[in-house]
This record gives sequence, C-alpha cells and structure tokens, in this order.
Amino acid sequence: MAAGKDLIVGVDMGGTSLRALVVDGKNKILAVEKTPTRRDKKTGELISDIAALVEDAVDSARRKWPHVRAVSFGAPGAVDPERGIVHRAPNLGWTNVALGPRLRELLGVPILVENDVNVGVMGEYALGAAKGAQEVVGVFVGTGIGGGIISRGKLYEGGRGAAGEVGHIVIQVDGPKCGCGKRGCAEAVASRTAMEREVRAALKAGRKSVIPKIMKKRHKNRMTSSVIQAALKKKDPLMREVVKHAQYYLGILVANIVNTLDPQVVVIGGGIAERLQEDYVGPIRKTAYKYFLQSRDAERVKIVPGVLGD
Repeated sequence: MAAGKDLIVGVDMGGTSLRALVVDGKNKILAVEKTPTRRDKKTGELISDIAALVEDAVDSARRKWPHVRAVSFGAPGAVDPERGIVHRAPNLGWTNVALGPRLRELLGVPILVENDVNVGVMGEYALGAAKGAQEVVGVFVGTGIGGGIISRGKLYEGGRGAAGEVGHIVIQVDGPKCGCGKRGCAEAVASRTAMEREVRAALKAGRKSVIPKIMKKRHKNRMTSSVIQAALKKKDPLMREVVKHAQYYLGILVANIVNTLDPQVVVIGGGIAERLQEDYVGPIRKTAYKYFLQSRDAERVKIVPGVLGD
C-alpha cells in the first residue's frame, strides 16, 4: 500500500439505491453515503452520479482524495472483472457498459468492478456469517435475487464470469415474468419486487391492508424492507401471507442450491434478512431441510442471515 493511501471506498449499486462506504486499512467504517438509483437516467449520467457519490463519501469521512487507494464496485449483474465491464445488469437496464474504464477516467484511482453479490458473499466469508467455512453460497434478496459461490476458499465465477445467478433458477414453470424476460425465476416469485407485485394485485382486488397507510406515512412509493417490517409488526394478514409465500419459494431455491453444491454455509442477505433476521430465515431453513436429497445430518448445512448488512 502506498504511503498515505489507506482508504478503500466500496459502492453497492442496487436497483433501488446506491450506497458508498469508506473504510480505513483496518476495515473501520469512516463514512456511509446513500442516494436513490435513478434508472431513468442515461448510462453516462448515472455513472457520473456514482462518481459524485464516491467523492461525497470521502468528504464525509473528512479525508482528502489523495488518501484513496482504490474504489470497489458491486454491480447487479454479470461482469468481466478484468476489464471492468458490466455485461448485463437487468435492474439497471445496462448491457456491455464499460463501468471500470469510465470511472477510472472520472476518479483517477484503480477501480475494481465485480458482481454485487459476489463481493457481498466475499465479505461474509472473510469477516461475517461464513467466516471459517471453505464452501459457501450467498443468496441476497432485494429488488432482485443474486447469488455468490465460494469454493475451497475462493470465489467461483464460472467460465463466463456469470456463476451464482441463483435468482434465475426456475422455481415455477410458466410463472410470473422475471426482469430477465423469462418466466418463473426465483426472482420473479420471491424477491421484494415479486412481493410488492403480489401486494398490489391483492389491494387492487379489494384486500384490506395497512401497507398503503404505512407507505404514505413514510413517503415511500415502493414497498421497501422497512415497510415490510412495519407491516409485519402490525400483524398485517396480507403482508404475512406474501412473506410466507416468498419464504417458501426461497426454501425451495436453497434446497436446489444445496443439492447441487453441498456448501457448509448458506448466507441469506439483503435488506429483509437484515431487518427480520431469524424470523425471516427460519422458515426458509425449515423448507430447505425438507427438500434436501441428503437429509441425513441436514443441520450440518448452516442456513443463516448475513451479519454485515449494507
């Protein structure tokens, strides 16, 4: 590490929001900045927004730009880490975007671009819920559903850099249409977006719920994790039903993953898991165990919520 260059900035590029985190050489968090993801903007404009967010985060850390060693980006889709290209990010509407090179021009520091869930799973493996394990799968539930795989202590990316896209494992043949264009993907039946679709359909059909009132009070036009948590605290029947539905499909998804890869730990991450913890992950685990092919010693496969959060 060059003298004085002790800061790393990490950026999570979510479909709903962008988050930048500044840490020092000991992984101490110095600042966090967040802004909505303006998916309606042109690609170049959104990249400029991302660069500005990084600069704002460094300012909030009360450090100077020369202290920045590098910036790491977690992009929601298939990427080429060597060239810094985002091949496809459906939730951003991106195809073959040279994110790394463009940000190097704007920020003037080394840029790492990797799949967002891959870097999240690496974090849980190195510092969080999967620390000490060598075979790990992460399933992160948010606007979509992403996955990451650690095998023998190393990130497994596959032949085209697209390994771990567990959100596009088909769970319900001929089910709802997914953001990827296909039908019945796990993301289409169990993501926060899928849950919101079910809620809105039920409300339109005349179901009663406190969800609209909560969203209005919190000035939310989308059903965020905080809205889900608030509705569950009020024991809203519709919210309970929709969450239970999503948990069942996530349990099926996890069982398929375990039957294929036999990991030591499955980490469930994302905003809902962060807020609800065991209340969210427990039913997922229970369903998954039922569908393990190797049911003997099923509990040896730890299915746990992530601990690092955003």
